[in-house]
Amino acid sequence: MTTIDTRTEHGAFSLSGTQAGSGGLAALTGWITTADHKRIGRLLIGSSLLFGAATFVLTALLGLERMDQNGSVLDAGSVGQLFALERVALPFMAAVPLLLGLAVAVVPLQLGARGLAFGRAAAFGFWTWLLGSALVVASFIGNGGPGGGDSKMVDLFLVSLGITLVGLLVIAGTVATTVLTSRAPGMTLQRVPGLAWASLVGSVALLVTVPVLIADLVLLGVDHKYVRTPGFGANLDLLGWMGWGLSQPATIAYSLIALGVVADVVTTASHRRSTLRPVFLVGVAVAATAVLGAVTQKVQLLEWNGDAGSKIQDLLPWALFHLLPILGPVLVLAVCGQALAAGKIAKVSPAALGFSVLGLALVALGTAAQALTPIVELDLLGTTYEEGAATLILGGAILAGLGGLIHWAPKLWGRALPAGATLPLAGLGALGVALAGLPLLIAGFQGQPAMAGSGFDYDLAPEVLNLLVLVGGAALALTVVGVIALAVTSLVGEPTAGDDPYDGQTLEWATTSPAPADNFAEVPRVASAEPLFDLKPGRSDA
Repeated sequence: MTTIDTRTEHGAFSLSGTQAGSGGLAALTGWITTADHKRIGRLLIGSSLLFGAATFVLTALLGLERMDQNGSVLDAGSVGQLFALERVALPFMAAVPLLLGLAVAVVPLQLGARGLAFGRAAAFGFWTWLLGSALVVASFIGNGGPGGGDSKMVDLFLVSLGITLVGLLVIAGTVATTVLTSRAPGMTLQRVPGLAWASLVGSVALLVTVPVLIADLVLLGVDHKYVRTPGFGANLDLLGWMGWGLSQPATIAYSLIALGVVADVVTTASHRRSTLRPVFLVGVAVAATAVLGAVTQKVQLLEWNGDAGSKIQDLLPWALFHLLPILGPVLVLAVCGQALAAGKIAKVSPAALGFSVLGLALVALGTAAQALTPIVELDLLGTTYEEGAATLILGGAILAGLGGLIHWAPKLWGRALPAGATLPLAGLGALGVALAGLPLLIAGFQGQPAMAGSGFDYDLAPEVLNLLVLVGGAALALTVVGVIALAVTSLVGEPTAGDDPYDGQTLEWATTSPAPADNFAEVPRVASAEPLFDLKPGRSDA
């Protein structure tokens, strides 16, 4: 028995999405019914980018709302729900599905696998996620988000968010299973590429964390519909109960796959074997300790003014759940810096390098910033500080995902994105994440309440800080839209990319561009972490 369906089907339901006939209907049917992991990954990536662009437009609008303290730019009754929609959409409709989409599309190629384990389950997961996400948006439109006035739409929100999370869990399960069961001969876990390793760790992190959030949603849904326990706050405190899954350290767990994207892009750019590979493997695992803090559903408060015994008692869980994860992105950045310093940068897309490295730097910054949140004396809980840290982490993860999309574009649809047009977008995107997140950190120190559109004031000109957030959201929306436009135009405007345009090290560059339905005609036996170098004359000691 195998976890991969290797049958070559014919007709409208072929793995490649083609039919004996031709025409738009056959092509559409092929995409809808496909079990080809490359197509499923592209569907995830494309859909998540559209949701991401819409979310960043919402970020800009909410920054505009916070600028005006004398009135309400948006509908006053919907402001709270729009803030809630932004917090839900950023991780579960944009960042996580984008990174999972890359993993679905690329990881089987890196492993030398014929396909994705349980490919039809992954397709089911995609359509489940897409349906759930659409229903989440519909519930907000119907006045049913947290604090919404329509009871049935509140029920729809809780159910549809659960459906969204179930879809992501199914996809994460197929990715983890693929890494564990479908590697090429000789490829141990110590030899898997960076993206494959981070996808395994990140998928397991999702499988551990997200079910706890789903259980919360079930409890809230039953209580809201049938019980209305005063302690649950009915529809008014939904985010209070599930907010741990939308903030730190849970967001760190959601961004783990980004670490592998950066490592592979940088390693390919260096054109050398990585001498610090064990440090990278440990770094991703260390970052995954954020899962421990997430599943506790409790902020590990740290109070400096207590007695010595209570300080030590608080310090240990705070350091484990909030300080230790910082080492993950820092170690990966160190490995990437060493690789670039020791090698020569050539051939790889500079835009992919810029997007991925800048994205990981912002993830590291957000991870470091979140460690201050539980310190009682700083009084940051319930302020925009939490929003700012989440924006830096998830926004940085999205940038890294865009870098991965640009890097592996030749393998997914056979064309490279134009470097001259994509490189400026990397700078614009990094500036956008910084402007959308850092001012919220500063405003948090000033006591600006989270998810409040008005009713606050402080000395540092809230209009200016929130104007920067508006500009950051707009810049991010433009970045995502720009990458989408360039990806679409590359299908007709750019020359066909070669099978190995970057002189790559890993197995995805050993097959054709784009990769065929079954990925490989023949998979070589793997003897190192850089199997393609082993097959190239003169590269054995590279």
